[in-house]
Amino acid sequence: MEKQDYIKYWIKTSEDDLSSMESNFNSGNYDWALFIGHLSLEKILKALYIKNNTSDIPPRTHNLKKIADEAQYPLSEDESMQLLEINDFNLEARYPDYKFDFHTKCTKEFAEGYMKRIKELHQCIASQI
Repeated sequence: MEKQDYIKYWIKTSEDDLSSMESNFNSGNYDWALFIGHLSLEKILKALYIKNNTSDIPPRTHNLKKIADEAQYPLSEDESMQLLEINDFNLEARYPDYKFDFHTKCTKEFAEGYMKRIKELHQCIASQI
């Protein structure tokens, strides 16, 4: 595969995850919607990483801030804080010791607010590719 093929792969799977985020939200699965929103940002950042680096293999981490830094994405202070908050969705939705508390916290309004931020961040990052 060529570099552009890897980038297209990460963009496509990221966009698929945005759609899945919406579907989960519409089904009332707010915690999973946010978990998948995290994955979507992770994947779009990995596409940017590949674009801006010589390697076609992005970092093997789920830490959005770390990937953004290595992808050379110029984060504002607000974006940096948002990525750090969204990072928690990866752990809180996945691991049993966090999952119940996160599920309880994930009201429709809570999820809507973060989904809006996820979509905005996704669009900003995608514009750099």
